[in-house]
Amino acid sequence: MAKPRPLLGLLAGVAAGLVASAAMAAFQHQAEKLLPEEGGDEDPATVKAADQASAALAGAPAPEPWREPAGLAVHYVAGAVLGGIYGVITEYKPEASAGFGGAYGIATSALLDEAAVPAAGLAPGPDDTPLARHAYGVASHLVYGIVLEGVRWLIAGKR
Repeated sequence: MAKPRPLLGLLAGVAAGLVASAAMAAFQHQAEKLLPEEGGDEDPATVKAADQASAALAGAPAPEPWREPAGLAVHYVAGAVLGGIYGVITEYKPEASAGFGGAYGIATSALLDEAAVPAAGLAPGPDDTPLARHAYGVASHLVYGIVLEGVRWLIAGKR
Protein backbone atom coordinates (compact mmCIF):
# COMPACT_ATOMS: atom_id res chain seq x y z
CA MET A 1 0.00 0.00 0.00
CA ALA A 2 1.16 3.50 -0.79
CA LYS A 3 2.05 5.78 2.10
CA PRO A 4 -1.06 7.57 3.44
CA ARG A 5 -1.38 11.30 2.72
CA PRO A 6 -3.90 12.45 5.32
CA LEU A 7 -3.74 16.18 4.49
CA LEU A 8 -4.28 15.55 0.78
CA GLY A 9 -7.05 13.10 1.66
CA LEU A 10 -8.73 15.68 3.89
CA LEU A 11 -8.55 18.48 1.33
CA ALA A 12 -9.63 16.24 -1.55
CA GLY A 13 -12.46 14.86 0.58
CA VAL A 14 -13.73 18.29 1.61
CA ALA A 15 -13.69 19.52 -2.01
CA ALA A 16 -15.30 16.30 -3.21
CA GLY A 17 -17.89 16.54 -0.42
CA LEU A 18 -18.95 19.98 -1.60
CA VAL A 19 -19.33 18.79 -5.20
CA ALA A 20 -21.12 15.63 -4.07
CA SER A 21 -23.49 17.72 -1.93
CA ALA A 22 -24.39 19.77 -5.01
CA ALA A 23 -24.98 16.59 -7.01
CA MET A 24 -27.13 15.21 -4.20
CA ALA A 25 -29.18 18.42 -4.07
CA ALA A 26 -29.71 18.32 -7.84
CA PHE A 27 -30.78 14.68 -7.63
CA GLN A 28 -33.16 15.45 -4.77
CA HIS A 29 -34.68 18.37 -6.65
CA GLN A 30 -35.62 16.03 -9.51
CA ALA A 31 -36.50 13.00 -7.37
CA GLU A 32 -38.90 15.05 -5.19
CA LYS A 33 -41.15 15.34 -8.24
CA LEU A 34 -41.62 11.56 -8.24
CA LEU A 35 -42.60 11.23 -4.59
CA PRO A 36 -46.22 11.27 -3.52
CA GLU A 37 -47.46 14.47 -1.89
CA GLU A 38 -47.33 14.14 1.88
CA GLY A 39 -49.55 17.12 2.52
CA GLY A 40 -47.28 18.68 5.12
CA ASP A 41 -45.44 21.96 5.05
CA GLU A 42 -42.79 20.73 7.45
CA ASP A 43 -39.33 22.22 7.07
CA PRO A 44 -36.48 20.01 5.85
CA ALA A 45 -34.16 18.62 8.52
CA THR A 46 -31.39 20.97 7.35
CA VAL A 47 -33.55 24.03 8.05
CA LYS A 48 -34.52 22.63 11.45
CA ALA A 49 -30.82 22.05 12.22
CA ALA A 50 -30.03 25.63 11.15
CA ASP A 51 -32.79 26.87 13.47
CA GLN A 52 -31.34 24.87 16.35
CA ALA A 53 -27.83 26.18 15.67
CA SER A 54 -29.12 29.75 15.43
CA ALA A 55 -31.07 29.36 18.66
CA ALA A 56 -27.98 28.02 20.43
CA LEU A 57 -25.74 30.81 19.13
CA ALA A 58 -28.09 33.80 18.92
CA GLY A 59 -30.95 32.81 21.18
CA ALA A 60 -33.53 32.67 18.38
CA PRO A 61 -34.23 30.56 15.28
CA ALA A 62 -32.88 31.78 11.95
CA PRO A 63 -34.82 34.82 10.68
CA GLU A 64 -37.34 33.98 7.95
CA PRO A 65 -35.40 35.34 4.95
CA TRP A 66 -32.32 33.37 6.06
CA ARG A 67 -33.92 30.02 6.89
CA GLU A 68 -33.56 28.40 3.46
CA PRO A 69 -29.97 29.64 2.86
CA ALA A 70 -29.06 28.53 6.39
CA GLY A 71 -30.50 25.08 5.64
CA LEU A 72 -28.40 24.92 2.47
CA ALA A 73 -25.34 25.89 4.49
CA VAL A 74 -26.03 23.00 6.89
CA HIS A 75 -26.34 20.64 3.89
CA TYR A 76 -23.02 21.74 2.40
CA VAL A 77 -21.13 21.86 5.71
CA ALA A 78 -22.31 18.33 6.54
CA GLY A 79 -21.33 17.17 3.05
CA ALA A 80 -17.89 18.75 3.35
CA VAL A 81 -17.28 17.25 6.80
CA LEU A 82 -18.39 13.77 5.71
CA GLY A 83 -16.26 14.17 2.58
CA GLY A 84 -13.21 15.15 4.61
CA ILE A 85 -13.67 12.12 6.85
CA TYR A 86 -14.01 9.90 3.77
CA GLY A 87 -10.91 11.40 2.18
CA VAL A 88 -8.78 10.65 5.23
CA ILE A 89 -10.24 7.17 5.72
CA THR A 90 -9.52 6.19 2.11
CA GLU A 91 -5.90 7.23 2.53
CA TYR A 92 -5.48 4.61 5.25
CA LYS A 93 -8.07 2.05 4.14
CA PRO A 94 -8.57 2.14 0.35
CA GLU A 95 -11.26 -0.53 0.69
CA ALA A 96 -13.46 2.20 2.22
CA SER A 97 -14.13 3.28 -1.38
CA ALA A 98 -16.01 0.02 -2.06
CA GLY A 99 -18.61 0.35 -4.76
CA PHE A 100 -16.87 3.47 -6.02
CA GLY A 101 -17.99 5.30 -2.86
CA GLY A 102 -21.46 3.81 -2.93
CA ALA A 103 -20.96 1.85 0.28
CA TYR A 104 -19.92 5.04 2.10
CA GLY A 105 -22.92 6.88 0.69
CA ILE A 106 -25.30 4.20 1.92
CA ALA A 107 -23.54 4.17 5.30
CA THR A 108 -24.10 7.92 5.61
CA SER A 109 -27.78 7.36 4.84
CA ALA A 110 -28.04 4.78 7.60
CA LEU A 111 -26.12 6.96 10.04
CA LEU A 112 -27.90 10.23 9.30
CA ASP A 113 -31.37 9.52 7.89
CA GLU A 114 -32.11 6.47 9.99
CA ALA A 115 -30.35 7.33 13.26
CA ALA A 116 -28.84 10.75 13.98
CA VAL A 117 -31.40 13.03 12.32
CA PRO A 118 -34.45 11.36 13.92
CA ALA A 119 -32.63 11.13 17.28
CA ALA A 120 -32.06 14.89 17.15
CA GLY A 121 -35.78 15.42 16.55
CA LEU A 122 -35.18 16.81 13.06
CA ALA A 123 -37.21 14.17 11.21
CA PRO A 124 -39.62 11.34 11.95
CA GLY A 125 -38.15 8.01 13.04
CA PRO A 126 -37.61 5.17 10.57
CA ASP A 127 -40.88 3.46 11.55
CA ASP A 128 -42.82 6.67 10.86
CA THR A 129 -41.25 7.27 7.44
CA PRO A 130 -42.91 5.96 4.27
CA LEU A 131 -40.95 3.39 2.26
CA ALA A 132 -40.69 5.77 -0.72
CA ARG A 133 -38.93 8.31 1.54
CA HIS A 134 -36.46 5.64 2.70
CA ALA A 135 -35.68 4.77 -0.92
CA TYR A 136 -35.31 8.46 -1.76
CA GLY A 137 -32.86 8.93 1.12
CA VAL A 138 -30.77 5.90 0.21
CA ALA A 139 -30.69 6.89 -3.49
CA SER A 140 -29.72 10.46 -2.58
CA HIS A 141 -26.84 9.27 -0.41
CA LEU A 142 -25.78 6.76 -3.05
CA VAL A 143 -25.45 9.64 -5.51
CA TYR A 144 -23.46 11.54 -2.87
CA GLY A 145 -21.08 8.62 -2.29
CA ILE A 146 -20.42 7.91 -5.96
CA VAL A 147 -19.81 11.56 -6.84
CA LEU A 148 -17.70 11.91 -3.68
CA GLU A 149 -15.40 9.09 -4.76
CA GLY A 150 -15.25 10.30 -8.36
CA VAL A 151 -14.13 13.79 -7.41
CA ARG A 152 -11.83 12.55 -4.64
CA TRP A 153 -10.23 10.16 -7.14
CA LEU A 154 -9.71 13.01 -9.64
CA ILE A 155 -8.00 15.15 -6.99
CA ALA A 156 -6.04 12.60 -4.95
CA GLY A 157 -5.81 9.63 -7.30
CA LYS A 158 -6.69 5.98 -6.91
CA ARG A 159 -5.72 4.41 -3.57
